[in-house]
Amino acid sequence: MTLSANARGAAYMSVAMAAFTLNDSCMKIVTETLPLFEAMVLRGLPTLAALLLIAWHRGVLAVALPQADRRWLALRSLGEIAGTLTFLAALRHMPLANLSAILQFLPLAVTLTAALLLHEPIGWRRLTAIFVGFFGVLLIVRPGMAGFDIWSLLGLLSVGCVVLRDLATRRLTSELPSVTVAIFAAGSVTLTGLVLLPFGGWVPPAPHELVLIAAAAAFLVAGYLLIVMAMRVGEIALVAPFRYTALLFAILLGRVVFGQLPDAMTLAGAAIVIATGIYTFYRERARGQQLAMPAKAPLRLR
Repeated sequence: MTLSANARGAAYMSVAMAAFTLNDSCMKIVTETLPLFEAMVLRGLPTLAALLLIAWHRGVLAVALPQADRRWLALRSLGEIAGTLTFLAALRHMPLANLSAILQFLPLAVTLTAALLLHEPIGWRRLTAIFVGFFGVLLIVRPGMAGFDIWSLLGLLSVGCVVLRDLATRRLTSELPSVTVAIFAAGSVTLTGLVLLPFGGWVPPAPHELVLIAAAAAFLVAGYLLIVMAMRVGEIALVAPFRYTALLFAILLGRVVFGQLPDAMTLAGAAIVIATGIYTFYRERARGQQLAMPAKAPLRLR
């Protein structure tokens, strides 16, 4: 039985989200015992090596950077670095599912910011959906209540950094291969870890920690490849909503690995965010536009 292009795209996206969530789980375990910057470096080196190997295999290892892309690539790398630092710091202290629920607001945030800064058109229906989705985020974060802390704020800040990253990605020309963008992202994050390493210290990693870091790197590269495959087959408005399966995987792994489950208010907030996000995807499909997701496959190097 041959799957349709949309079915293949949905499957690739779902498996990519599972790979990214497994990467997050491995890093959450590792950063409980290893300094954050050390974990970034140890994961970044094999990730960068794998991406360089992929670029070499595709014949784009020595690609020249178009002049128009250099500024946007630097801005994208800045967003990647800040997003990685804030995400991993929050992940270290927050339940996996709670942080994943906050990150589901990302497509809505990209749509709103693109409308404000890049003057991309947005109708009142999608604008309403974005504000309803933000109400869902407030249910998850709960500012001013006992469930709110600095780590929830860092999770929100991570979303802002990734919005910067994705908006910069939208400005890159089609001449720049996606794997080249990923190499710059992985290289900048790894270099940042190396620079900050003296401030966080170094703890000799145990064998099981090295295994977890290697697994995290493998899941990260697999997720990158799968999400590129997902965005290249099928209709984006049908494939993109399957990114929300990340929350299901986060809830499952949070329960199995960490013995944590989100409370009812967090689940309600997440349901609102996901519902409004899916609505915006289908509104864009009806309008014949692709505004909620970056034109290029969204590269996630966290």
